[in-house]
Amino acid sequence: MESIIKHLMEITGHRDHDLLNISVISALSELTNAGRARVLDILHVGEKSFVKPQITIVKGKLAPSEEMSGVVSPEVPVEQFPQLAEALGKHESVAEFLDANGDRTIWLPVWMNEKVNVCLEILNPANYTENTKEVMGGILVVYRNFQNLLDYSERDSLTGLLNRKTFDDNFSKILRTSVQKQSLIDAEKGDVEVERRHSDREKQHWLAVLDIDHFKRVNDQFGHLYGDEVLILVANLMRSSFRPTDKLFRFGGEEFVILLRSTSKEDAKMIFERFRENVARYPFPQVGTVTISIGFAHIDPFEPAVGIIGRADQALYFAKSNGRNRVCHYEDLITSGELRIEVSQDSVEFF
Repeated sequence: MESIIKHLMEITGHRDHDLLNISVISALSELTNAGRARVLDILHVGEKSFVKPQITIVKGKLAPSEEMSGVVSPEVPVEQFPQLAEALGKHESVAEFLDANGDRTIWLPVWMNEKVNVCLEILNPANYTENTKEVMGGILVVYRNFQNLLDYSERDSLTGLLNRKTFDDNFSKILRTSVQKQSLIDAEKGDVEVERRHSDREKQHWLAVLDIDHFKRVNDQFGHLYGDEVLILVANLMRSSFRPTDKLFRFGGEEFVILLRSTSKEDAKMIFERFRENVARYPFPQVGTVTISIGFAHIDPFEPAVGIIGRADQALYFAKSNGRNRVCHYEDLITSGELRIEVSQDSVEFF
């Protein structure tokens, strides 16, 4: 009982979704003495659903994350887990599977507003009595309620994207992960494999700032009700165009920010261009065509955050000043000479 109370105190003490997920899966792993326990993301793409591991506990210990290990788990169609797929179809809260070897898998979908984005998985629970099931149910109720509270405080009320006040924590988390990963790479390889290390750094994190072109004109011509609808639809297009691991924010007004995780510059630009085209092709009710401009820069974990945001903002300003409806990469603009930096004795000015 003392251990359960301790876990509940830990769960309700977090103000971060990742830490909350680690706490709840650790509690269930210890309670059931499971061989393995995982937090699974349930990804919805159109009418299809996919399963992707997020956090894994093996024999009571937290396994390295994908960011740290460098091993990226693919999204698996939910149909590969027939019992889980059936439970989701019937809106059930528990699914079980016992294979030919006697290994038991338990899935606990976390339902929020008739939708599941997270599922907890327990493999080979040594302790699975009726009393254990009852306690597990209680932990899940606390977890679900606290997830709702976190969502309420972290989400923009209009679009449902992350809000401005959550940006600093998410950005700091990416910086910490990047520093830790690079330190591991340097420690393992030493200083002799310079060329190979450079290849490892090709995949980076990226920060993009995007702005809806001529949004004031939309509000002035059609009214704020249609302006709000444009913001909501752009946010929906963002969710369908980016991965669940990427972080999407509404900073206010028509300005949005994206933290794109672990990809090359070429792929980053392709992803941003695809999103820009998705918006430009979308038939916005009453308003018709809407376009966006995007500026992005790579995230250097050893550089102050304000400098990274400033570079992306300068690229956005260039895009807005040179035709709009385009994606601009800060470093490319500097290399091509389209954007230059003048350094004075006490400041840096962008032109």
